[in-house]
Amino acid sequence: MAGSEKITINMSPVDLGKIDLLVEQGHYSNRTDFIRTAVRSQLEKHTDEVQQAVSLYSFLVGVASYDRAHLERLKARHKKLKLTVIGALNLSKDISPALAGEVIESVRVRGIFNASEEVRAALAEKIQ
Repeated sequence: MAGSEKITINMSPVDLGKIDLLVEQGHYSNRTDFIRTAVRSQLEKHTDEVQQAVSLYSFLVGVASYDRAHLERLKARHKKLKLTVIGALNLSKDISPALAGEVIESVRVRGIFNASEEVRAALAEKIQ
């Protein structure tokens, strides 16, 4: 699935067996379908809490992408970025560590943060 990230979870054999039973009985197409459904159900249950946090911390919800040209325009205008994202933050490979360190004031990502290792290292003290 595009735009998704693989995770690993540990489950007890009994819980896993119950999931397998529900799959076998046709309630879910496979284990992944069950787990995705369970996660979505819990996220829906906590919609208000998530919305409050998004408002409180001014999170951007979705995918944010920045390239070198964008950061250079901000640098020329003496602007700094405070990046707060729920979803994915993509810093393109053409961004130098020096430029990232100069323009990006802080990074807070709840989800996926894609950047080169060098840029991540330059921003290490700014990542929350």
